Amino acid sequence: MNKSELVTAIAENAGITKADASRALQALLESLTTAMTNGDSVSLTGFGSFSVNERAARTGRNPSNGKALKIAAKKVPKFKPGKALKEALA
Repeated sequence: MNKSELVTAIAENAGITKADASRALQALLESLTTAMTNGDSVSLTGFGSFSVNERAARTGRNPSNGKALKIAAKKVPKFKPGKALKEALA
């Protein structure tokens, strides 16, 4: 499912226009991004939680020549599914 298909599904399920559904989805995505950028986690009961994980700097290897290289530390998004989502997929 891509973004336009998701907007269509939201519009049909909520009984709203596609334009309203698109604005709602965009607002949700912006709010998630803002919260995670600020280091906060977002929990949606039954669905799951979004958080930011910090990955430490480490030494890696270039597979073509075997030379060591430094991989910088960075922050990565993390999603942990909730109980209801896990049960729905089982």
